[in-house]
Amino acid sequence: MSFFDNKFIQQRIEKAQALKAAGINPYANESGRNTTIEKFLFVNSDLEQAENRRDENRKYCVSGRIKLFRIMGKASFLKVEDESGMLQIYVARDNLPEGFYNDIVKKQIEVGDIIEVEGFPFVTNKGELSLHAESLKLLTKAVAPLPEKFHGITDKETRYRQRYLDLIMNSEVRKTFRIRSRIISLTRRFFEEKGFLEVETPMMHPIAGGANAKPFVTHHNALGVDRYLRIAPELYLKRLIVGGFEAVFEINRNFRNEGMDATHNPEFTSIEFYWAYKTYKDLIALTKEYFEYLFDHLKLPTILPYGDMEVDFSKFTEIPLIEALSTIGGVPESIVHDKEKMIAYLKEHGEDVSDSLNVGQLQGELFDAFVEEKLINPTFITMYPVEISPLARRNDEDPALTDRFELFIAGREIANAFSELNDPIDQLGRFEGQLEAKEGGDEEAHEMDEDFVKALSYGMAPTAGQGIGIDRLVMLLTNQHSIRDVLLFPAMKPLTNENTPSEEGEEEV
Repeated sequence: MSFFDNKFIQQRIEKAQALKAAGINPYANESGRNTTIEKFLFVNSDLEQAENRRDENRKYCVSGRIKLFRIMGKASFLKVEDESGMLQIYVARDNLPEGFYNDIVKKQIEVGDIIEVEGFPFVTNKGELSLHAESLKLLTKAVAPLPEKFHGITDKETRYRQRYLDLIMNSEVRKTFRIRSRIISLTRRFFEEKGFLEVETPMMHPIAGGANAKPFVTHHNALGVDRYLRIAPELYLKRLIVGGFEAVFEINRNFRNEGMDATHNPEFTSIEFYWAYKTYKDLIALTKEYFEYLFDHLKLPTILPYGDMEVDFSKFTEIPLIEALSTIGGVPESIVHDKEKMIAYLKEHGEDVSDSLNVGQLQGELFDAFVEEKLINPTFITMYPVEISPLARRNDEDPALTDRFELFIAGREIANAFSELNDPIDQLGRFEGQLEAKEGGDEEAHEMDEDFVKALSYGMAPTAGQGIGIDRLVMLLTNQHSIRDVLLFPAMKPLTNENTPSEEGEEEV
């Protein structure tokens, strides 16, 4: 059955046709709106305390979608919503042109339609500031009925697949995405104020690099070659540091051909930034300052709820990864450098682990299994094994480790940073090791990027770089527990039969 074969949609289409026959265009081109609902409620709030609770000399024109329609004989009450808020509209038969109320308002206009109303403010007997309509115009006829008003949209499949319906019905969802936009705007402002230059790098790469991930592959017809959708902008941004820029950032879309879960979407947003003449320790200080900046401008308390947890953003701590295995994860210190003992320990605790993993990779497995979810307050985990840090600089005191940190909050990774490897010979060897891993079946290992090694050969200043996951950050600051709730259009499995409005979807008035 076609979407438009639904009987309720057919009834609404007939109403739209009847309006056209009556000389009324149900899809107007212009609106005379001169204020938002939020502004209307603010500037007229004085009437709520005034002796005369109406002012016919104040004239306003508002526009919005009808969310509730209550007909009472010769008059009706409507709830109209725009992006800024909800407003009650009082429409009386005697205030409109003859026949308009009975023939148009009562018969042809309904919940979901977008209207324009002119009138004056007044306060009802129940104390609600409202607009008394003196004229009403239909701007857009909705031929598909909205979901039932009392329950909104609770089905997640519908919410994610038809985000427009989710936004229409759930004001809290709109609020989340306004906060997301604000976070991105503040992030850009913070780094610009710090002297960073915003840049743009390619989204189609000849070599999949910059992170351990399986790429999406596309084909460039004009060049006759395959290209990889960007999994990270890192190698291009560091080329810019080689070129002489000393502080650059990019708010970027990345694409990784991996599984989907509560914290992973195939395309996601992050910020990556690179800072010459700095180390990862400078980035720890910068990250703390960045969070303070966000919390100050978003006016957030330092302690935020996240599910059944409370996260205290006044308590940032640091701990090396190896130390965290025992002090936080409870892993015996005696096994954390012994490959066989680590494998046995992981298997004893039900972890599926390959015998081919090296010591550094196994230490990473132990961290994922026993430490990560316990990191509630902001925690910088530092000094990662070199085997799982192919682009990070080796630590001067212990070359088996790198000058790297990851920031964990509420049991999830939020940021990854390190002092950059600028030794071209060391970098070449790391790439060669990644090629061996790829040949051994690791689909996420780095490809060899000879041009990047060539760039390093010209000399890159000591540099620190970092990536922050914007989607996870928004989840954290808005208390959302699925990445789909902070992405307007998340990736979804295809449906065999698309949903169509059911009889239960029609709202009665």
